[in-house]
Amino acid sequence: MSKILQQAPAYLLSAFLVFMGVQKFGAENVIFATIAERSGIALFEPTIRMATGAGEILTAVLLILPSLRFFGALGALAIIGGAIGFHLSPWLGMSVAMAPGAAPSPMLFIMAVVFFALSAFVLMQARRPGR
Repeated sequence: MSKILQQAPAYLLSAFLVFMGVQKFGAENVIFATIAERSGIALFEPTIRMATGAGEILTAVLLILPSLRFFGALGALAIIGGAIGFHLSPWLGMSVAMAPGAAPSPMLFIMAVVFFALSAFVLMQARRPGR
């Protein structure tokens, strides 16, 4: 297997984390606003939203660097595992409306599960002897 194909899962996961992380630095995020409203913890919007975005971008950088990929995969598992946990909680739920007036969709939850599995795969790849 070529080196590029071996590293493709880590690069895909890194691109996903950058995409999700950058979004957290814009205007108010519907997801974090919903969690803040339903939990009564105002810290979720914007403080935890921005901290999560920074963590996602840092994790993406770790995934790109082969010597730190193991730690990047651990970080990705933690961040995406947290997202899955919130989707399974009563504070957010599996189906979320991404915009005011939009129909709720389970796509964010499905993406989290898929990328959690990819994170576990990258972690197993990074633990191989000789890497």
